[in-house]
Amino acid sequence: MAGGENQTSEYLQRRWLNIRKLLERSGPFCHPDFEASAEILDFIMNSCKILVIGAGGLGCELLKDLALMGFKKIHIIDMDTIELSNLNRQFLFRKNDIGLSKAKCAVEFVNNRVPGCEAIAHHCAIQDKDEGFYGQFHIVVCGLDSIVARRWLNGMLMSLLQYNDDGTLDQCSLIPLVDGGTEGFKGNARVILPGMSACIECTLDLYPPQVTFPLCTIANTPRLPEHCIEYVKVLQWSKENPWGNTTALDGDDPQHVAWVLEKAQERAMKHGIMGVTYRLTQGVLKNIIPAVASTNAAIAAACATEVFKLASSCCVNMNNYMVLNIAEGVYSYTFSADRRADCMACSNTTRTMELESQATLQTILTKLQEEPKYLMKSPGITTIINGRNKTLYMSSIKSIEERTRDNLKKKITDLGLYNGAEILVADITTPNTITIKLKVTENADVEMA
Repeated sequence: MAGGENQTSEYLQRRWLNIRKLLERSGPFCHPDFEASAEILDFIMNSCKILVIGAGGLGCELLKDLALMGFKKIHIIDMDTIELSNLNRQFLFRKNDIGLSKAKCAVEFVNNRVPGCEAIAHHCAIQDKDEGFYGQFHIVVCGLDSIVARRWLNGMLMSLLQYNDDGTLDQCSLIPLVDGGTEGFKGNARVILPGMSACIECTLDLYPPQVTFPLCTIANTPRLPEHCIEYVKVLQWSKENPWGNTTALDGDDPQHVAWVLEKAQERAMKHGIMGVTYRLTQGVLKNIIPAVASTNAAIAAACATEVFKLASSCCVNMNNYMVLNIAEGVYSYTFSADRRADCMACSNTTRTMELESQATLQTILTKLQEEPKYLMKSPGITTIINGRNKTLYMSSIKSIEERTRDNLKKKITDLGLYNGAEILVADITTPNTITIKLKVTENADVEMA
């Protein structure tokens, strides 16, 4: 054991010596404004505060990479606990960690292994922290599997931006976001400078849509093993109630998964479909995204490198979106994603929604959920009438949803909305309330003489 610790210590000493050499000398690949000095190394090791979002497969790799690069002031936040299925790719966890906090176990492992590392864990949802918490960090690194959480974090960093009297961005208020994501043998890494480069909302259409199956297909003409599993999940479970009317289907319960597997296999045999397995059944029930350790390692290395560049200015940062595909061979490509002029998060322009005068509140709700520039999950809609705030619809609170449900059928004009009126929209995808101006047009129907 002592020999292993000595080897680790020697390895870290060599690694940090190389980092010191990099930061104390200039070179052909350095940033044009880079001036080598020992102060930069001191900043990285003693002052630079990094926030890692997510302690899953990608988050574990990020935490390890940043600690080995010399960053000591690392915080990591995650609300999940460790499951058995995590152990095959999240290398900071062991079997006796099952049921414990991912963030706390990851931090304990890294702090014990890397001398001098002072990582701090936060076992909670990212929404539980306020602006004061996020504002203390120099750089934020994101390793999440949730688009909703990414969008919320993006909105939080945007809300921290401050502007000068002439409307220009105060760059001292800017906190860079380095975002990474993987799915199977594919991944991406990107550098976001809030207010300056394309943000998460600007490139929302680059994320793949969630896989769903039409109800008519799974009920009448199943063609895939997933269709059979989804049929049992959506229709057969509630119909047969194997564990009682009040028991919800739990993808983590082996008995529930086994029951769904059995019924799905029966349906698959009836329709001549092969391939219904336990692993696939659990994947459909839990909407699991396939994760590969090697992809996580590659993307985490790219993200950690960009963090180091941002902290030291030793090299020019990636501009600004890199994709990696190692499914067949190795392929990577970097391109510059452009900001959207009407971006919901980072543009200063007034957001406008066009509607016909006969449109209902349901029309607005549908646009907010389905149009690519919004893609909200459960928006709550309010407006201001005669100086008073009026709730038009809100689904997140049951009592308010019941009282406002009838408004969805009403015309917007009957609700007091008119051309030029503004609605205030709140959603789980953003920490900020979004103001949208309505542009109401008359119907183009022409009466025949």
